[in-house]
Amino acid sequence: MRLVKVGLSLVITVTLIYCLDRGWNFGSPIPPLGKFLDPFHGFWQNAETGKVKDQNLSIPGLQEEVTIVYDSLLIPHIFARNDEDLYLAQGFITAQHRLWQMEFQTMAAAGRISEILGNAAVDYDRGQRRLGMVFGAENNLKSIEMDPILHVVADSYTKGVNAYIQSLSYEDLPIEYKLLDYEPELWSNLKMGMVQMNFSQTLNSGEKDLQLTNALQIFGKETLDLLYPDRDEVSDPIVTNTGKWSFKPITLDSVPLALPDEIIQLKAPEEKPRGVGSNNWVVGGIKTATGSPIVCNDPHLSLGVPSLWFVIHLNSPSVNTMGGSLAGAPAVILGFNDSIAWGCTNAQRDLVDWYQIKFKDKSKNEYLSDGQWVPSRKIIEKIAVKNGSPFFDTVTYTHHGPVRFDESYHGDSEKNHFAYRWIAHDPAEPLKAFYLLDRAKNHSDYLEALNHHFGPAQNFVFGSVAGDIAMRVQGKYPVRRKDEGKFILDGTKTSNEWKAFIPFDQNVAIKNPTTGFLFSANQYPVDATYPYYIQSGDYFETYRNRRISQVLATATEVTPIDMMTLQNDNYNMQAAESLPLMLSHLDSIHLTDAERKIVASLRTWDFFNSIESIPAIYYEVWWLDLYASIWDEMKDAKVSMSFPSEFNTIRLMKEKSDLSFFDVQSTSERETLTDVVRASFKKSLAEVEEWKGKNKEKSFDWANYKDTYVQHLTRIEALGFHARNGGNSSIVNASSHRWGPSWRMIVSLEKTGVKAWGVYPGGQSGNPGSRYYGNLMGAWEKSKPYRLKFVHEPAQLSKSTLYTTTLKPAAK
Repeated sequence: MRLVKVGLSLVITVTLIYCLDRGWNFGSPIPPLGKFLDPFHGFWQNAETGKVKDQNLSIPGLQEEVTIVYDSLLIPHIFARNDEDLYLAQGFITAQHRLWQMEFQTMAAAGRISEILGNAAVDYDRGQRRLGMVFGAENNLKSIEMDPILHVVADSYTKGVNAYIQSLSYEDLPIEYKLLDYEPELWSNLKMGMVQMNFSQTLNSGEKDLQLTNALQIFGKETLDLLYPDRDEVSDPIVTNTGKWSFKPITLDSVPLALPDEIIQLKAPEEKPRGVGSNNWVVGGIKTATGSPIVCNDPHLSLGVPSLWFVIHLNSPSVNTMGGSLAGAPAVILGFNDSIAWGCTNAQRDLVDWYQIKFKDKSKNEYLSDGQWVPSRKIIEKIAVKNGSPFFDTVTYTHHGPVRFDESYHGDSEKNHFAYRWIAHDPAEPLKAFYLLDRAKNHSDYLEALNHHFGPAQNFVFGSVAGDIAMRVQGKYPVRRKDEGKFILDGTKTSNEWKAFIPFDQNVAIKNPTTGFLFSANQYPVDATYPYYIQSGDYFETYRNRRISQVLATATEVTPIDMMTLQNDNYNMQAAESLPLMLSHLDSIHLTDAERKIVASLRTWDFFNSIESIPAIYYEVWWLDLYASIWDEMKDAKVSMSFPSEFNTIRLMKEKSDLSFFDVQSTSERETLTDVVRASFKKSLAEVEEWKGKNKEKSFDWANYKDTYVQHLTRIEALGFHARNGGNSSIVNASSHRWGPSWRMIVSLEKTGVKAWGVYPGGQSGNPGSRYYGNLMGAWEKSKPYRLKFVHEPAQLSKSTLYTTTLKPAAK
């Protein structure tokens, strides 16, 4: 019996050792619990306690000593004696606080998540590789390595990241490595290219070619133009320069565009959420209290922790700049220096085309181009899979780009093949633009810097201490014929390809307008006299821009506090323009007493989506139900279709109320717009009651209903933050459930010294065990940015110093 007990104990001990020493996956990955729970090396080591002490570190590759002063927000102020050390230190410090984020986002971009999460991520990885993400990064890297300055900057940054990685042991690893049971690999310049491609995928991959091709076939050209116009005349353009364009534009042949004549069965790539965008503006000295320009920017992106942005101050003999840097890339991207400030919003341009390819046979070794069979290029993608065998995928490239879908990948029901032409695949040098902006002194320097920015296409706002203000809609834009870029193109004819690009000096731009201010919010960029055809990759925005213009046009004696208020403006212009119409279709006689009270609250609503607002909830739910009911033809289609824009939907409700779309397909009787509005009202009230029943512990208000959530990249609920704030998509304060202002910046360009404020959701540290992981959330919710400590010498930070890190050259 004793032997049995000993044997059983031994079996249990061996089993526990085996189980605790390896990772498991039961739908979600579980780390090796032995290592993870080890009190000396496991996740306990990630908890930060007490005050951080000053550090002295020896760093390989460093030439001279570098001083890094952390202020009270954990913002590093890097003081270096040369640029190579500056960017090496930036790489080291960024990795010290954001290593896991840096690596995870580049692996996601490159289609390598299966290495971390296993077989469940293979489909995602195949999609990323078929998008040509590494292909684009490799082309960008070639441009960087051809530039002697950029090559040094990139190499230095990579050396700094690797110096930090090589200093780590298991106990030092960020907690996510321990949770997911893997270790970091060395950094490379190509990974910086993946950071750029990740941004391009978010900002410049929008298009509706498949959906509009189907709409063309189903509805016809006349109806398509009614539902999906190129522009909405109501918007204030970024630049109004009516009839004053002094350049001679590039013209192409006048041959009418050959329109496709088929239905596309492919499922289109997922569209971005409604209302995603960004704001920026600049107010000239004639409208400010100090007589100096004020530059403001708040890019709206997916809200996550660790934040996409890492605030940093870079100082060397050649530069003194501060602002938001991208975790994983050198330089300051959105920020300011002693002379200028700049910020970006997405230009919303269509920079993607799909080409229908005719292959010679099933081998896809050759495809037709201008009557000739030309060879394709095959890339065999090896996808490593954690705890599994590698997956091999063959991606076919034409001269247009990769064929994203085929018989083996989401193309089962489609007989044809379509190549993906994307501007992000072209060689570019975005790092050069920001390297120069960081050092720019005036408007001429700003223009020269932007000449190196090919993409993602952005609206760059500018202000200077000298008093100039400007805007330029900068990117590499193909010259298009009317409607080119809307539909699938014939890939057998090179006449359908991009023939020329708009010269940079002919891009939409303006300096020192008489209005005294400039703004962009992803709206249509220019007045109708601009000689080039402009096609949106999604929809041009129609509400935020008009609200910003409305406020700035009447503003005087503007202060930074006024600009903080505007960034947090919750006025819902869409509701103001649609709710009265919606209410006019209701018949109060047939409403219950409870319904009449809700209608009364909507009639007296001030159209502000404030934190406590209840009418904002009823409007939002009602509008979304109505919007989906109107466009049920698209929602229920068996092929990919897109809804018309919300602005155009409201316009058609007002101007063409007898339109056949104002009916519900699932009913047998012909309905009117009034019927649809009333039915959606009843349905929306039931949905609100259902929410109230499921959330009895929460107060019934707009902030709780919207539930802005800043999500950790692992999607572990406990590592994210639920925020209470107002706003919504299409509102200046564009905080929706998962998207919103990712970085709020205000810069007053005063001659006595530049003053700046900034905040973003989360915190500087990527470590959930740090007090600086979420310490900025409260200020971000209230749009009360912190004053940024922009100085010239380390000694000027003495009163606010948290701790100092001194980096010294390693002994040779």
